[in-house]
Amino acid sequence: MTYLNQPLNDCKLTLNNRLVFPPMATSKSEGNGEISKGILEYYDEKSRGGYVGLFIIEHSFITPQGKASKGQMSVADDGNIEGLKKLAETIHKNGSKAVMQINHAGSATNRDITEGQDNVSASAIIHPSMRFEVPRELSKEEIKEIIKNFKDAAKRVKDAGFDGVEIHSAHGYLLNQFYSPLTNKRTDDYGGDVLGRIRIHLEIIKAVKEVVGEEFPVLLRLGSSDYREDGTTIEDSKIAVLEFEKAGIDILDVSGGFCGYMAPGREGQGYFSELTEAIKEVISIPVILTGGITEVEAAENLIATGKTDLVGVGRAMLQDSLWAKNAMESLK
Repeated sequence: MTYLNQPLNDCKLTLNNRLVFPPMATSKSEGNGEISKGILEYYDEKSRGGYVGLFIIEHSFITPQGKASKGQMSVADDGNIEGLKKLAETIHKNGSKAVMQINHAGSATNRDITEGQDNVSASAIIHPSMRFEVPRELSKEEIKEIIKNFKDAAKRVKDAGFDGVEIHSAHGYLLNQFYSPLTNKRTDDYGGDVLGRIRIHLEIIKAVKEVVGEEFPVLLRLGSSDYREDGTTIEDSKIAVLEFEKAGIDILDVSGGFCGYMAPGREGQGYFSELTEAIKEVISIPVILTGGITEVEAAENLIATGKTDLVGVGRAMLQDSLWAKNAMESLK
């Protein structure tokens, strides 16, 4: 039996196979995060033939304060909806599904990128990886505004015709900064134990689902371990993912926390598989595993051995637009 080419049916987001093109920033947007011709051509090339079951579009900022880099795509205002529609249509006409990842950078940015806006985070602690300026701790009122920003962005994603939306809480961005004890030293309801540190996540999920409806798929990318002393651990994530499933998350996309998209000291294909394997023990929703996967045989084995339900192949498909076609044809 083959696995990568099997459909995903037991989920709100049905897919024709288990292959995922994970979010990777292209820095190809123009102006204030508008969809450019270059973006449309890039995703058209990558999705041609419909060999990839799901595209998760690169993280896009929900507010200018949360912009992570120059050339990043925007879901921060209604003026971008028409461009986003063209992007969704491009992928759909080629036969794949498309989900948009929405994000706030928190302290993982600087004033040059946010045009002078304050650098903010869960607590006034400098970003452990990027070492930008010390951020200002967000007030509860500001947290409410950011929750609204996520809600509004999710509605734009749905209005643009995407098949789902993914909330980004990995790679050291704002929601990851709330999740990790490295950067969350709050003493109010948004800090403390795991349940306190994911309160903002649960409130965002609730707000998003209120505006997109129960039938629209909502994914969450979780930095499931910081792989740093005193950072988040898989034991934290086993607690968190149960709450996310209860809150209505449909698919969990597993990656690293402040270690980024790499797993220090772990090599081989699917190097986050120890995280997905542990997470799959406690939740029943599908899980995506990405990390160093370049060969069809490795992807097949990761699914066959129960370490994941869906496989993200990033750099291999970035370098070779025919990777997915060759992979699926090899499984016939």
